[in-house]
Amino acid sequence: MQSSIPRAPSIPRSHSQKLVMKLVSCWKQTSGTQTLLAMKKRSSEHGTDSELKSLLQSRSTHFGTGVYICKPLYLGVSPILERPHRLQAAKTIVSKEVLRRLLNSEKLKYCYECGICTASCPMAELMGEHYNPRTLLEKTVLNPENVPTPCALWMCAWCYQCYRRCPQALKLPDIFHQMRIAAVKKGYTQSFEKAVQRIVQNIPLPLVTTLVCFHPERAGLKTKEVLDKIEQLREKQSKAKPALRTSDGKVAVIGSGPAGLTAAQELSLEGYAVTIFEALPVMGGMLGKCVPDYRLPKKLLTKETQFVKDLGVDVRTGVTVGKDVSFDDLRKEGYEAFFIGVGAHKSRKLRIPGMDMRGVVQALSFLWDVNSDKRAKIGKNVVVVGGGNVAMDTSRTILRLGADKVTVLYRRSREEMPANPWEVEEAISRGVEIEFLTAPKKILGDSGKVSTIECIRTELGELDDTGRRRPIEIEGSEFMRETDMVVLAVSEAPNLEFLPEEIELNDNGTIWVDPITMETSLRGVFAGGDAVTGPATVIEAIQDGKRAAQSIGKYLRSQGE
Repeated sequence: MQSSIPRAPSIPRSHSQKLVMKLVSCWKQTSGTQTLLAMKKRSSEHGTDSELKSLLQSRSTHFGTGVYICKPLYLGVSPILERPHRLQAAKTIVSKEVLRRLLNSEKLKYCYECGICTASCPMAELMGEHYNPRTLLEKTVLNPENVPTPCALWMCAWCYQCYRRCPQALKLPDIFHQMRIAAVKKGYTQSFEKAVQRIVQNIPLPLVTTLVCFHPERAGLKTKEVLDKIEQLREKQSKAKPALRTSDGKVAVIGSGPAGLTAAQELSLEGYAVTIFEALPVMGGMLGKCVPDYRLPKKLLTKETQFVKDLGVDVRTGVTVGKDVSFDDLRKEGYEAFFIGVGAHKSRKLRIPGMDMRGVVQALSFLWDVNSDKRAKIGKNVVVVGGGNVAMDTSRTILRLGADKVTVLYRRSREEMPANPWEVEEAISRGVEIEFLTAPKKILGDSGKVSTIECIRTELGELDDTGRRRPIEIEGSEFMRETDMVVLAVSEAPNLEFLPEEIELNDNGTIWVDPITMETSLRGVFAGGDAVTGPATVIEAIQDGKRAAQSIGKYLRSQGE
């Protein structure tokens, strides 16, 4: 069937990939991403892509040529499953039945390789030509027997951004994971060793990202051997590239989480004088405050922060910008550029009765107490409210500390959970119970101590501004649940009260930045990580920090011209 849409001009693939990345970066700060998320479920459920087609047509006038990168979907390009080489004819190290289940042919028959997965992927930007999820998926479908050989198979960082933005909701991380398992079982690990070398060359904080992003242990590899190899490679790389002070310009980095550490490391390697200002008494930001020790041992985080210090970066812990020192004070000290990389340290309270009961705690405070080796009090029958990664980490931590039962209450369905799907699976496998379509309504207690939480069942209604279906309370469905501890893990947000008034904020309270340069509305001030995106993954924060460092370097060089 001929399309009435004018055919797009021919664009070289390298150029098209950059344009798509810019397009999706713009969508992150507009309703475009939310609209796309809303479309993906409908197109998958009804077996049609007509709604998404209309979306891309309507956005062509706003984004111009950029949208044409996605328009090959509708301009006569065959879906993957209609290519000359079929899955049925392929020789594969994974059984065809497993591949069919993973690839979900009902969804895949509508995959036109639009490239949204690659455009949404932080690793695709960080690794450049070495990683492209779209082409890796194509190889998996058409030529699966050769999938274990490219090192790209090991570069997925499990952020699931591809899945969240895919019109057909394909879970590429799960597909690649099965191929990794098969590769290890068959002894195809040479590509992994090459991938590790490239990760160390291109990704800051390789020890952290290996544990909390790449997860080689999920494919059956030994974590200690992988970490030892990374340390050897980085030591060799450090000796080959000593940090030299060759560039003019002082940079203040506010926050020592993954975004701040990345920006500091990249700028220091470029020869700039960098100082990190961290409000907490130790470096690491949200990595040290909230990531449980079983996921990220403190000694490894310390190695990462020490590596940054050894580059010559000055670190001032226990210093809160806006309280102990102002932006004007820092400018007087000679700082010409700033990077704001503060994490989502602020917990939002639920507006329900009983919040002041003893036994009601905030998840971030609880995790910080545990990570600070303070004696955290836990109950025996604990309820955790929320559906994000913090809720999953909290629930598993409480179980490890000896609780008899931990139940997570989430007001939407599993599909709408913001938590990483793999983290949800691991929490359930460890014994955490999750009640979906359930919301807290009131916290009750005896003598000021929590004893019961009143809940209400919900159903999903129309889409809200996040692209997810809005939970609607079902009248008359209230019920009581006994509990001796309620942990609130809902809507973490950055605390940005210290910012100068010239810096504009988005409606959701995050910092507005240029999605390409990461510069805020105040010249010379850049931002990234949770301060811009809200709670996100480590690899996304690293992506922001690296992108901002490049822009800061260009800004400082322009100041000297």
